[in-house]
Amino acid sequence: MYSLKEMVENQIVKRGVKDPNVIKAMLEIDRGDFVMPEDINFAYQDSPLPLLDGQTISQPYIVALMTEALEVNKDCRVLEIGTGSGYQTAILGYLAKEVVSIERLESLYNLAKKNLEKYSFNNVKLIHGDGKNIEFEDKFDRIMVTAAAMSFPEKLFNNLKEEGIMVIPIEQGFYQVLYKIKKKEGKPDFRQLCHVRFVPLV
Repeated sequence: MYSLKEMVENQIVKRGVKDPNVIKAMLEIDRGDFVMPEDINFAYQDSPLPLLDGQTISQPYIVALMTEALEVNKDCRVLEIGTGSGYQTAILGYLAKEVVSIERLESLYNLAKKNLEKYSFNNVKLIHGDGKNIEFEDKFDRIMVTAAAMSFPEKLFNNLKEEGIMVIPIEQGFYQVLYKIKKKEGKPDFRQLCHVRFVPLV
């Protein structure tokens, strides 16, 4: 069984994640606190693991990669779509000024709420609802989507400030591509990161 330190060194640092703040967050937020009890022995392996209702917790490397791509700092308000068990939410909460995370499934919303109580975050707000079509009056500096959209989500993108960044997997036929999208003069500027496999954004 791997340790948390070995997980970060072997699966994250050695695979090219360089941001020291992301690396520190991955060490401070214990993935073991966010997996299902029956999977605790696999918590530090580089693989996704099952949650409730057919959902999954992403592999550690993908969490680190997406977080680094998002370029989060203490001035950022972050919107997360798909709370899951709260692992990515906690990483973002460690790094950002404020995190609003939306989860469609009540079972996962309750699980994440319970998991996040293990940490003393006062800057994380969980919402139970459909994040795909929600529009906020106050726009966000960053948006993280942890499920694969069928196409570019225009409504979600409208929640992003100018020069803000969205990280999202999007379906491309038989595969999914992880994109880093910057808002430039109101338009999306796409950058492909890698191929991924996420549950669908519904």
